[in-house]
Amino acid sequence: MDKKPWEYGKLHVSENGRYLKCGDRPFFWLADTAWPLFHRLSAEDAALYLKNRSEKGFNVIQAVLAFRADGVDQNVGELSDPDYWAKCDKIIDRAEELGLYVALLPCWGSYIRDGLIDMENALRYVDFLGKRFAGRPNLIWIMGGDVRGSDAPEIFKAMGRRTKELFPDCLIGYHPFGRTSSSLWFAGEDWLDFHMFQSGHRRYDQVKLSAWDDAIKAEVSYGEDNWRYVDHDYEVDTKPTVDGEPSYEQIVQGLHDPTQPLWQAPEVRRYAWWSVLEGAMGHTYGHNSIIQFYETGREYGGYCVKHDWHEAIHHEAGGQMRFLKELMESVDFMDGRPNDSRLVGGQRERHDRISVFEGPGYIICYDYKGLDFALDLADLAGKTVEARWLDPATGIQSYMGDLPTSPSVPFTTPEKHTGGSDWALVLRF
Repeated sequence: MDKKPWEYGKLHVSENGRYLKCGDRPFFWLADTAWPLFHRLSAEDAALYLKNRSEKGFNVIQAVLAFRADGVDQNVGELSDPDYWAKCDKIIDRAEELGLYVALLPCWGSYIRDGLIDMENALRYVDFLGKRFAGRPNLIWIMGGDVRGSDAPEIFKAMGRRTKELFPDCLIGYHPFGRTSSSLWFAGEDWLDFHMFQSGHRRYDQVKLSAWDDAIKAEVSYGEDNWRYVDHDYEVDTKPTVDGEPSYEQIVQGLHDPTQPLWQAPEVRRYAWWSVLEGAMGHTYGHNSIIQFYETGREYGGYCVKHDWHEAIHHEAGGQMRFLKELMESVDFMDGRPNDSRLVGGQRERHDRISVFEGPGYIICYDYKGLDFALDLADLAGKTVEARWLDPATGIQSYMGDLPTSPSVPFTTPEKHTGGSDWALVLRF
């Protein structure tokens, strides 16, 4: 059995400030979203879920200790119940056995935004967590929880600083409100090790829906272009960044209107490939049923949820994230950079975009719509350039030959009969 990530060394930010490492070993963040894991599931069901995710290549689980959201409110009294915390210990123990980090939110951000947690009891709570979870090797801490940092900046900063004091060997991030990034409020903060953005669940045309999660004037909406958050974060701070909440599989587009379609696997893959090939430190996946651990027949259930979570853990996109992770781990991704200058004719807009990521001895392109494109490979003259198509839906790579090194090398993606139109081109030299 492979070693657990932390057995290679402490999880930390890489020397170039863009990625994570365990000791000297690159760590590609691949998280699943399990917000009410501790609240909704028994220890036995949690063990089932964690093993399923571990076998699919996930290495981080995002979960909340004190959860509060529409339709899934946690009884605050439960937090004083020793049995609840004993269950939390058991679930984190199982994650450790499986080699999984748990990215823990102390509480959902609305507890703080709505004044249920103030500065005094916030720090008391963090001190309690410091005693409860001291010495665990598989923890990452996430402040916030679907709220703007401006809702209570001093409390979030104080919690972050105290958490860093109590867990100096743990990384800390901040999970923000929809279509924002932690870099909007916490760039340069010493306690924050990496940025997290929530690209959200809306289409390009769903800018203003007169809903609770509309953007405010100070925020820039990128629509489905989640890769733009990566660029933004690197412009304002030298910290790794990750899409901590993209459009979830099987969630209604825009969240609010049940007549709208649901996000499907090809679209979920697009968010992952776009952000990673723009330089994100990894990616977080989510499924509408799993983010609320919906069970058929229960009263709660939001955002047009349709599937029992026991079924949803087998859905397509959740099993397809590993193909991106495995590809990135097969190359020196930490020394890679996006390189649109390879594209003959320049970059394209929206879904026509061809992502290009290049590092020592390789070029990776992602073509969501299966469009024709051409690359300038003239500078590779004298090298053997092996080309393969990779199907992001299956992970299958197919050798297509050695390429000429000319100023315009054309590519036509193979025809797909099922599973979307997206392809990845992998060049090695």
